Amino acid sequence: MIDKFKIELTETNKIIPYENNTKIHPDAQIKLIADSIEKFNFDQPIVVDEDFIVIKGHGRLLAAQHLKLDKVPVIIRTDLTEAQKIASRIADNKSNESDWDFPLLNIELEELNDLDFDYDFGFDILRPEDCEDEKPVFEKGKLTEKYLMPPFSIIDSRKGKWQERKRWWKTLNIEGQKGRDAECLQTSIDEKYGRKQMTGTSIFDPFLAELCYKWFNIDKGKILDPFAGGATRGVVASMLDYDYTGIDLRAEQVDVNIIKGKELNSSAKWICDDSLNIDKHIDNDSIDMIFTCPPYADLEVYSDLDNDISNMDYDNFIEVYTEIIKKTLSKLKENRFAVFVVGDIRDKKGFYRNFIDDTKRAFNNNGALTYNEIIYIQSLGTAAIRAGRPFKSGRKVVKVHENVLVFYKGNPKDISKYYKEIEVMDISELVDEV
Repeated sequence: MIDKFKIELTETNKIIPYENNTKIHPDAQIKLIADSIEKFNFDQPIVVDEDFIVIKGHGRLLAAQHLKLDKVPVIIRTDLTEAQKIASRIADNKSNESDWDFPLLNIELEELNDLDFDYDFGFDILRPEDCEDEKPVFEKGKLTEKYLMPPFSIIDSRKGKWQERKRWWKTLNIEGQKGRDAECLQTSIDEKYGRKQMTGTSIFDPFLAELCYKWFNIDKGKILDPFAGGATRGVVASMLDYDYTGIDLRAEQVDVNIIKGKELNSSAKWICDDSLNIDKHIDNDSIDMIFTCPPYADLEVYSDLDNDISNMDYDNFIEVYTEIIKKTLSKLKENRFAVFVVGDIRDKKGFYRNFIDDTKRAFNNNGALTYNEIIYIQSLGTAAIRAGRPFKSGRKVVKVHENVLVFYKGNPKDISKYYKEIEVMDISELVDEV
């Protein structure tokens, strides 16, 4: 194979560095290479492709430029696929260890993965949480250790670490959906109110609640949830030593939450009322964080009550929804966050209503500006089964994400005064205690 490669001299300024070169070449290293070239001559050619883009030898090219060499020896490879070029660069860099640009290395390895190119470089395909600045990948999980999850604009609940944390929370059976005790509780609620509790509504991800509390609440801060729904957000909050108050319109749901909270020794408080009446229950400027997942208009109908906004047409829904946000914001202290987990919904013609924008507008017009927007990728579950029919009939894609909208009331320059280091707790110990 060696006789296929011909060494020739090429003008140095004709050679192009590869833009995603994963190898870092400090000035000290370039000086050493230049010294070696001066002492032992340029006996290791630079390898380039047909466009004279470097495959191997970025350090030697930099050293040649440092020495102001007009020409350098090169081997021109015209026989490599794009995947082979990438793999050859990484393999060469791996065998000549120095510091790495790990974010770019991640891009390159993911590209090889997409191209189905199988090669063992001695480390796995990296994940975003493994690429904290330029620290070695072998010190894995630094961002996860500090912040529960890397503080990126996309959080993926399908990842193993997310599912592991979620499973710890689910062992508490917070919503009481399984087992004989849950059936007995549901029966007693049915008998008390003469009708069954609305079923089929979604269950909130407990780890998403924990993550948002840790990221956007102060230590032991008071949480207000104007659309409480089930017990999950309240139980998680109290177990993390936060003071939680949730308001929900449905007496059935509040009763279930209170019973479940007592079973789990939760200090969470639930109030049965319309959130429009929030002034009766919560003082102004007394809350450290607003956190909720509101009704998505009429996507899920939670009750048959006239003042349940999930029963309203969209225009009336937004009007009342905005008023609730306005009243709720009046309870939030200055320099505090409000977090709404929302998703867009379609109208009867199939067009999106822009519910996310309407939520932003309600906050922005009432004293809290949009500060972060996070895409929360959900487990796919039955998405693959549900995707076929709507796509075939109307080219509608199945939505498998929600938007975590983060608003801030106050001056962002003061955030560091109130929000300190995050304490990551071992949830398994909490579960064992319960």
